[in-house]
Amino acid sequence: MNVPLVLTDFLDRAVNLYGEKPAIIDDDRVLNYNELNKRVNQLSRGLESLGVKKGDKIAYLAPNTTEMLEGFYGVFQLGAVMTPLNTRLKPADYQFILEHSESKVLFVDNELYPLIEEIIPHLSFLEHVFVHGKNTSNFNNYEDWLATFSDKAFERTEIEESDIASLLYTSGTTGNPKGVLLSHRANYLHAMSSMHHLRITDQDRLLHVLPMFHVNGWGSPFYYTANGATQIMLRKTDPELILEKIEKYGVSVLHMAPTVLNMVIEAFEEKRPIIEQDVRVVIAGSAPPPAFVRKVEEDLGWKFIQVYGMTEISPLITTSELRSMDLDRPTEEKYRLKAKAGYAMIGSKVKVVDELGEEVTHDGKMIGEIITRTNNMMEGYYKNPEATNETIRDGWLHTGDMAIVDKGGNIEIVDRKKDVIISGG
Repeated sequence: MNVPLVLTDFLDRAVNLYGEKPAIIDDDRVLNYNELNKRVNQLSRGLESLGVKKGDKIAYLAPNTTEMLEGFYGVFQLGAVMTPLNTRLKPADYQFILEHSESKVLFVDNELYPLIEEIIPHLSFLEHVFVHGKNTSNFNNYEDWLATFSDKAFERTEIEESDIASLLYTSGTTGNPKGVLLSHRANYLHAMSSMHHLRITDQDRLLHVLPMFHVNGWGSPFYYTANGATQIMLRKTDPELILEKIEKYGVSVLHMAPTVLNMVIEAFEEKRPIIEQDVRVVIAGSAPPPAFVRKVEEDLGWKFIQVYGMTEISPLITTSELRSMDLDRPTEEKYRLKAKAGYAMIGSKVKVVDELGEEVTHDGKMIGEIITRTNNMMEGYYKNPEATNETIRDGWLHTGDMAIVDKGGNIEIVDRKKDVIISGG
């Protein structure tokens, strides 16, 4: 008998094992997992009252907030599809995405509402808009609407692991954004792999620096919830505020882009906060110089973990976490290894191949393209079979990223043909 791998399992586990434990700290608002689950049930019931059905697209335009996190699970309980929107786009981009995705409902933060106000009359599929926070628009206030529904257990739609959980739009350098379809199975198995490699436990306190719209926050709302970790919200990327929250709430882990980490380092050197707990920082993007890794680990005292991925693979497939045979290497050599994209995570096969599809020599010199065969792989690009067939060939996803491989099997990216995780928190 096969039990479907569906993302609602993760919140169920947190409620069963950690019900009274703080789930979310969002400035002055603190919710435990029981309270979060009640709000999720209210949201699901509210969406049901709007006629939302399995497969319908529900769009979110919001920073890292309670409302954004609960949105994932509230949407999933109906078998609907979470469609988070990048908060840094232009109105024309939102119009394209909302029309292309055929989103029926839009939840938008009050501070971001001006970005979509002018396009709403031109959206042919959108039926309902709800505003998070103080509402000065003509649309419904989210909290007032939510309060009208029961928080009792919601009778879920039957969900299969092959059903689509999220529709994520990735912007290239040319053309319109492409919609990436990720199933419950892909997100679930990505979460299982990530929680192992990132050593996540119920003692963790995650500060949500990376935007949740960005590949579902690298899946963090799934694997930190599954482990009953406490999740601290961060609306805006402010290095001083990041340090303040790390110190105040005992944050143990953060995910962010190198540019943000660099700003945090500068703020740290100026403010010199007292941070006594162990901190892990997970980074993706351009390989930093070893001196940068040294600064993080020696000056800040934080553990540095480099990862690699892209939207189409949920997104992470490699990690630079040192293996046992590397622990006795000289310090500078270890920093060089940590700066690389690293080696394949569990559930992913990763190769670097030449133009003929042959694996490159592991000599740290021969350049090829990273390809992967992974449990995390997308189902395809929404309404774009040509691009899907171009990207996935013979069961392997071609990333378009060029790399070399050292004799230890560690991948190092040397060039990019496609946008990967390099910005956005």
